[in-house]
Amino acid sequence: MNVGSSVETQHEEEELRPEVLYPWRQRSRGLVRVKRDWIIPPIRVLENSKQVPEDLVQIKSDKIFTGEVIYKLEGPGVDQEPKNLFEIDDKTGVIRSKKPLDRERHNSFTLKAFALSPSGERLENPTTIEIVVLDQNDNRPRFIQNQFIGTVSEFSVPGTSVMSVSATDADDPMTDNAALSYAIIGQESIPANAVTKTMFGINNQTGAIYTRDVGLDREVVKSFKLKLEVADMSGMGLTSEGVAIIHVSDINNHAPHFNLDMYSMSGVENRKDYEIGRVNVTDRDDRGTGNWEAKYTIAKGDPNGYFTVITDPVTNEGILTVVKPLDYETQPEYNLILTVENLNALSIKAPNNPVSSATVVVSVGNENEAPRFREDPIRIVVPESVVPGTVLKSNIAYDPDYSELRYEISRDPERWLDINRETGDIVARRTFNIRSPHVKNNVYNAVVKVTDAGGVSTTGTLAITLKETNDFPPQLLPLSGTVCQDAHRRSSGLVLTAVDEDQSPHAEPFAFELPEDLSVNWTVIQVNQTHAVLQPLVELETGEYAVTVLVSDSGSPTLSAYAQVNVTVCPCDSFGHCKSELAAIFGSSVGISFIALIIIMASIALLLVLLLLAVAVTTCGRRHHMKKETGLLVGESEDDIRDNVLNYDEQGGGEEDENAFNVDLLWNPSDAPPTPGSLRPVSAVPRGKQPLRKDAPHNLPSPTYPRRPPADPTDIEDYINDGLEAADNDPNVPPYDTALIYDYEGEGSLAGSLSSIASCSSDGDQDYDYLNDWGPRFKKLANMYDPR
Repeated sequence: MNVGSSVETQHEEEELRPEVLYPWRQRSRGLVRVKRDWIIPPIRVLENSKQVPEDLVQIKSDKIFTGEVIYKLEGPGVDQEPKNLFEIDDKTGVIRSKKPLDRERHNSFTLKAFALSPSGERLENPTTIEIVVLDQNDNRPRFIQNQFIGTVSEFSVPGTSVMSVSATDADDPMTDNAALSYAIIGQESIPANAVTKTMFGINNQTGAIYTRDVGLDREVVKSFKLKLEVADMSGMGLTSEGVAIIHVSDINNHAPHFNLDMYSMSGVENRKDYEIGRVNVTDRDDRGTGNWEAKYTIAKGDPNGYFTVITDPVTNEGILTVVKPLDYETQPEYNLILTVENLNALSIKAPNNPVSSATVVVSVGNENEAPRFREDPIRIVVPESVVPGTVLKSNIAYDPDYSELRYEISRDPERWLDINRETGDIVARRTFNIRSPHVKNNVYNAVVKVTDAGGVSTTGTLAITLKETNDFPPQLLPLSGTVCQDAHRRSSGLVLTAVDEDQSPHAEPFAFELPEDLSVNWTVIQVNQTHAVLQPLVELETGEYAVTVLVSDSGSPTLSAYAQVNVTVCPCDSFGHCKSELAAIFGSSVGISFIALIIIMASIALLLVLLLLAVAVTTCGRRHHMKKETGLLVGESEDDIRDNVLNYDEQGGGEEDENAFNVDLLWNPSDAPPTPGSLRPVSAVPRGKQPLRKDAPHNLPSPTYPRRPPADPTDIEDYINDGLEAADNDPNVPPYDTALIYDYEGEGSLAGSLSSIASCSSDGDQDYDYLNDWGPRFKKLANMYDPR
């Protein structure tokens, strides 16, 4: 496919310029053959063209084809956005522009041309056509801001950079259509006509604004308004205008100075943190900046720091304030020297003037001041056993106005103190007690009130530190104990200590001593500061001893106390424990205590029980079988009122122990049925029998007794009443006031019966001679039962 120029076709016929139609024959300089495809150079079209439609180029197929060729065109500007900008004649292959082009919107188009048969078959490969839109200077340059703001310091030298302005142009930046040039075409000063000479210049290529002349004084001119112009085509084309505002900034070239050289103010004594007056200064620098704001200093006249000066941020005045209470009696007037300077340092361009200063005279007004304590709290250190009437403290307060004072105690919970109302002397009313609940950490607090003649009063705390004195003697502990009989060989004994109600240094260490008459048999060995050991020096007999011990504290003066220690001397085992308390009791040489007497009585009672048991075993022998139906509490009823003894959890014994205990062994032998071939011996001596009732026939059926107590505890009373009624109506039991045999433990027991009522022998039949072999103590017991 070949291409012909639209300009050539407009001036000559196609027949006269065959090289346009068939460029491959001439080997045109603008066409290069590469594998039968032609590379077509870009077609340049001027934007905003008024000649539309305009023929741009013509294409033809270079293939030999006898039939009709149809040309088609595709791409942006044809069938793609933006559409309908280009078209092609499908028969001749001429490409035309349909509308004026805008380079700022689309600077180029890439299209594809096709050669098709009537049937739609491609005759050859598509050809790419590049259309470039040429720029025209159809856009004015524009400043990027409507108004530019800049700042320059006053008194700046010429050439000082102030700011830069900038503009843009939508035309092709590669052409002169976008080559910009800047200029200042006007200048106005604010205030108007304050400065008439040209103060600023601008770089026409970069837009940088700079100072051109001297004389920028903020006190004269506040700012400038510059009228700017920018033009394309390097200043020869289209133009636009803009505005630049340049403010003249302040430098600290003016020092503040006081409006007056002297100020008079007055203050009130005994008050603080209040304003007494203000001072004024003038500063020509920019208001509200650090170059204008003042900083005040008290240079002289206030060495103790009673005053301070702060700056009012709105008015720039100096506020003089009292920060410590003033005292008229001490100093009635103050002469203060104030100086002032700016927060920011002065510029080197400022005049070299001295720092401004002013004198402030402050007069102090006199007021009736409250009395003052010479110290608060008032500290006193006294012993707790101080003698009543002792003066504890004098001259405790004074009045700044030299007025007479009256004193009183306003708080004294223990009423230990008294005070002289005229002199203020504090006196002890009575001795102190360091153990009072109002004494904390040995300090007792009271409150003293003092009032001047004008009725102004003040209170102060009285802190009395109490010193411990030796008021109580120590008390010995323990007052009783045991000591081994051979304690002098074992190096052991009774450990003694002491307690003292006093505190250190009037308590421990304690000293333990024995009187001279006891030091023969006993000794006290000091263990440490609080403990000692009481030991016998010789082997003593077992028993109780009263040992007097003297214990002393380490106070000043030393207090002592005697205490009697009851020591029980007893034989001990290898562990140091007493073997027998009875030995110590009976061997006591100082009498028997109440506890020892109780132990003795309990031992005698136990021996009596054992003695009665032994007598019953040796004298009664085996019981005879009682005749049938003569047993007590046994009637015609087949119900046994006694429980059977059961083995609930038998762990051993084998099969022979599987059966429960035979209850027949608990029957009275005389009531048990005869056993054939019984080997039980029958005693000829009749057993003790209960008397029979005479008020009822013998051997009548007995009533039924209740077998089990009820589960409900509320029925216990009914259960007891039923049993009582059955027993009263039983004709086979003795009367209610007769001793009853409640149970029988079986026959053959070596112990016999424990019931002395059912015993077949009397006390006269017993032989107590064997008690004489048990020792001298049981010999007396034998004589009590057998005087023989």
